[in-house]
Amino acid sequence: MIRIMLHNGMPTQTAEAPLDGLSGMLTSETQLLWIDVEDPTDEELLSISSEFGIHPLMLEDVQQAHERPKIELHDDLVFLVFYAIDLLDGRLIPRELGIFTGKRYMLTIHHGNVPEIDAVLKRWTKEAAMTGKHGSGLLLYAMLDEIVDGYFPVLDAVGDRAEDLEDEIFRTPGNTTQEEIFDLKKDLLALRRVIGPERDVLNVLVRRDAPLFTKQEIVYFQDVYDHLLRIADAVDLYRDLLTSALDASMSMTSYHLNVTVKRMTSSSIILMSMALISGIYGMNFAHMPELDWAWGYGWALGLMVAVGGGLAIFFKRIDWL
Repeated sequence: MIRIMLHNGMPTQTAEAPLDGLSGMLTSETQLLWIDVEDPTDEELLSISSEFGIHPLMLEDVQQAHERPKIELHDDLVFLVFYAIDLLDGRLIPRELGIFTGKRYMLTIHHGNVPEIDAVLKRWTKEAAMTGKHGSGLLLYAMLDEIVDGYFPVLDAVGDRAEDLEDEIFRTPGNTTQEEIFDLKKDLLALRRVIGPERDVLNVLVRRDAPLFTKQEIVYFQDVYDHLLRIADAVDLYRDLLTSALDASMSMTSYHLNVTVKRMTSSSIILMSMALISGIYGMNFAHMPELDWAWGYGWALGLMVAVGGGLAIFFKRIDWL
């Protein structure tokens, strides 16, 4: 699916259109063209390469999945790989997005639906006058800002889950809680692997190494860079929190194991003491004291009860039962 948005005073949208001749739509320096390509074919990528003079290796990076976030700067083109992240059934789903930005156009290529695209389109329509004034730099900022702002609710959901796991540790400690903590740490690690390189990407733009953008446009990238720094700090904080929660879970498991061992040990000592008495009175010798005693059976039972009860009271006082 190909969507074309042309800004010429007021933006207009075409749902689907061929890629041939798109660069010819820019007949004025006041126009701004945005082309969004979803699930591109090899033919469409070839048309893009010839129409906008994009090197095939850049398009290959877009076509291949799981490309590392990066930026490539040229005199008339800036190429970025960025990731939008969604939360689906408690799992983080990264969605790769390739962005090509020229002087008066922006080209976005992705596989599957990226909700941030529609959000930026509404935002672009609302702020049409400002977008047309500043050019493609502000449109790129809107895209990056929308993607990065989408990290905050995802991170909040991860933080809420981490806090819930902390509470569960003291209520129902066990392997299930520890498994969930490990899964959450993996999600945070995956998020950190995305945010770290993206921070470097924004750092390149903020240092004004891209000759394509003006100083007024670069100021907006600083805002996105600051948001990424906040998110990176929050990810590190939650990872430390989960590490502490995992240590607490292991400690609680060890504590409950020690309690169980103490109770089993106490019960074994009580039964062993009673078995000792019954063993003594059960020896088969002809000349044994109290062998012919009429109260011998009751005495043996009473002695076992007294010894067992005394040990039970003792272990209860030292909190072993």
